[in-house]
Amino acid sequence: MSTRFLKSFVQNKKEDQHIPAIAGSLFSIFLVIAIIGAVIGDGKYPDAAIGAWVVGWTAIGTYFLFAIKVASQWEKVVVLRLGKFRGLKGPGLFWIIPIVDTTPSWIDHRVMVTPFAAQKTLTKDTVPVDVDAVLFWVVWDAEKAALEVEDYRAAVDWAAQTALRDIIGKKMLADILVGRSAIDKELQAVIDERTTPWGVTVQSVEIRDIVIPQDLEDAMSRQAQAERERQARVILGESEKQIADSFAEASRAYIDNPTALHLRAMNMLFEGLKEKGALVIVPSSAVDTMNLGGISGVVSMAQNNLPKEK
Repeated sequence: MSTRFLKSFVQNKKEDQHIPAIAGSLFSIFLVIAIIGAVIGDGKYPDAAIGAWVVGWTAIGTYFLFAIKVASQWEKVVVLRLGKFRGLKGPGLFWIIPIVDTTPSWIDHRVMVTPFAAQKTLTKDTVPVDVDAVLFWVVWDAEKAALEVEDYRAAVDWAAQTALRDIIGKKMLADILVGRSAIDKELQAVIDERTTPWGVTVQSVEIRDIVIPQDLEDAMSRQAQAERERQARVILGESEKQIADSFAEASRAYIDNPTALHLRAMNMLFEGLKEKGALVIVPSSAVDTMNLGGISGVVSMAQNNLPKEK
């Protein structure tokens, strides 16, 4: 029985509040047995006296075994004396008084990571979304975390979930999709306000994923594609307008300078004849307007003088 009891103590030393009381009771019983055996057996029954003293010292050793506690570097231990808050112990080695003192809470001061989610939550424009997020938080006051709330871990988790649902219900779907950073900061402020009385502070909140219905996702994809096509047509129209303006400006430059117009026409023909075997088609109106009749003969002669391919 004693072996099972000691093994249970080692495995559950942070959770079992009754072990110190049991240890104190055993110590008291063995100590009384030792005293009675020593008084009765002294002089008449030496073996009984020796056995009583062995039991007594064993009880004393067991008592101190349960009185010694060790907290890790990142832990703070809440000590209650007769049910009242006595103080915080740790990290390292510390002592308690069995029966009188209990250690109901061992508080971890490292940064905690809690994933939480809001499933099928309606946005302000009545769109159901699934949102996954991660909460980074730390206990800054072990006394409040142990005395002000029954289970501070579960309380932080539920506070984060309810805050996420509240914020989603106040946002439009478009704001949620494009404003993750703003939602992260708003969530951090709301959750931190709720958990501060428990001795917990929120370091950051990060939204990992936002899932919307498949039908809505397809519709949004088609809408985005149509928007891109509209923008492409607008850009093309603006380009045509700019080209027309450039031609209009060029025509004003040539209207009072026929020589420049003829030079430009010859340059165009020259560019067209750069490639071997090029064919240049000139409208008849251009021949009359730009006086290309004489130039066409020159072009014909140039084409005849081009080296023939073998």
